[in-house]
Amino acid sequence: MEANSEKPAILIVDDNEDILDFLQDDLGELYTIFTAPNGVQALSVLDHQVVQLVISDVMMPEMDGIELCEKIKSSFELSHIPVILLTAKNTLQAKIEGLNTGADAYIEKPFSPEHLAAQVFSLLNNRNKIKDYFAQSPLAHIKSMAHSKMDEEFLEKMNNFIVEHISDTDLDVDHLAIAMNMSRATFYRKVKSISNLSPNEMINISRLKKAVELMNTRMFPLSEIAERVGYQTLTQLGRNFQKQFKLTPSEYLQMQK
Repeated sequence: MEANSEKPAILIVDDNEDILDFLQDDLGELYTIFTAPNGVQALSVLDHQVVQLVISDVMMPEMDGIELCEKIKSSFELSHIPVILLTAKNTLQAKIEGLNTGADAYIEKPFSPEHLAAQVFSLLNNRNKIKDYFAQSPLAHIKSMAHSKMDEEFLEKMNNFIVEHISDTDLDVDHLAIAMNMSRATFYRKVKSISNLSPNEMINISRLKKAVELMNTRMFPLSEIAERVGYQTLTQLGRNFQKQFKLTPSEYLQMQK
């Protein structure tokens, strides 16, 4: 099953088929749903699909939810994915153990479907607001999207490479994946999931943000800025700038006066 790009994708992990079917029916209208019966198979799904959030039971065979959460949160490729843990354990120690793994939320069974749906919406909505702010604000830094130290290091390393090669008009996802020591597919999934952007869209926005930085110095004409950030013409810069930020470079400069 391939993710529907118009719906956020959620992975539900539980060894109880009735729970999987129930949650798939309950959340399937708003989200693309993947399922797995344990943590081992969940990691296999995460290796092949762009997933925005994981809901996992704690008590499962082969690999339980605690270990799955630990592996997600300690993985360079997966650490950005929010995790909701579901458990029949209602002791304080169980909650502490779940949250100590890096879980973003901890919900006791039996749970309210409305409560779970609200928690899913809240986590995804808050992250989408941050992603939208980065993409739509000329001055927002790429690290504003980071939700962990590993995310921050990933984004900073990627951004530094883009900036170092910003004038190269041929800079693309293959160059970036090699620089990040990741396969093209894994790199694409990581960038898409953490930012809602493809790597090529990320390169374009990074070019535009570098252009803004140069504009703010008032040291270069727009035609030279376009060349410095890897656009072949000023027209190309202007078209991309207006599409991304809803104003032209000249209008942006006028606003800064």
